[in-house]
Amino acid sequence: MSVNFKNPEGYADPVAYQAIVNTEKTYRPVVYICSPFSGDIPLNMEKARRYCRFAVDRGAIPLAPHLLLPQFMDETAERKLALFMGKVFLGKCEEVWVFGERISEGMEAEIAKAERKNMKIRYFTDEEVHYE
Repeated sequence: MSVNFKNPEGYADPVAYQAIVNTEKTYRPVVYICSPFSGDIPLNMEKARRYCRFAVDRGAIPLAPHLLLPQFMDETAERKLALFMGKVFLGKCEEVWVFGERISEGMEAEIAKAERKNMKIRYFTDEEVHYE
């Protein structure tokens, strides 16, 4: 984004200019972490934590509902509600980052919603995510 030092009337506006420049330096997009949850749940949750760290290391703010919602919701009894809530969270993000080699049914629905919203979708393999 190009920042103009002058206001619309053509006068120098250094305070506004510096505020915009400072905001650009600290901007981080909120990204939706899309990865499998079902199957080997403990392993998939550990991977999701690593995917979130990967996003942070690349200047993004990760949002992984499948790490948050199981803290207080029952996957078997409230699955539909959890999927709905995940889609609401997805709508608040700028990008969707898809991780792993397997696309689950829940991930398919999330990707489809992102496509309908014309969101940027990025795909990453586990090899791209460096485990430390």
